[in-house]
Amino acid sequence: MTTQEIATTLVGLLRAGNFEEAQKKLLAQDAVSIEPNATFFPKETVGLANILNKGAKFREGIEKVNSLTISEPLVAGNTIALTFTLDADFKGNGKVVFTEVCVFLVSDGKIVQEVYYY
Repeated sequence: MTTQEIATTLVGLLRAGNFEEAQKKLLAQDAVSIEPNATFFPKETVGLANILNKGAKFREGIEKVNSLTISEPLVAGNTIALTFTLDADFKGNGKVVFTEVCVFLVSDGKIVQEVYYY
């Protein structure tokens, strides 16, 4: 898949709420997920299995999704950027609304790195 094809597929899956499917289909086995602020998760998570586990833990904390907005992707070379806005009720924390910029690096038809800025 080209970077544009990956971007289009990624946005479609995310907008449909198919986060785990997006990860399984588009991430490399040795992908790296980076959280620069390291607020909720470790700064770096390595490997698809660990990234899937991180995503599952995040989703387990959600009681109800009120809205989810995924921007159109911006593609430049082998990089994809998009914004992700979530309005959700979290277990024990109530309603939380946040927007993050997500940047994905593509190599050999797979996402090899994802970085979240919030």
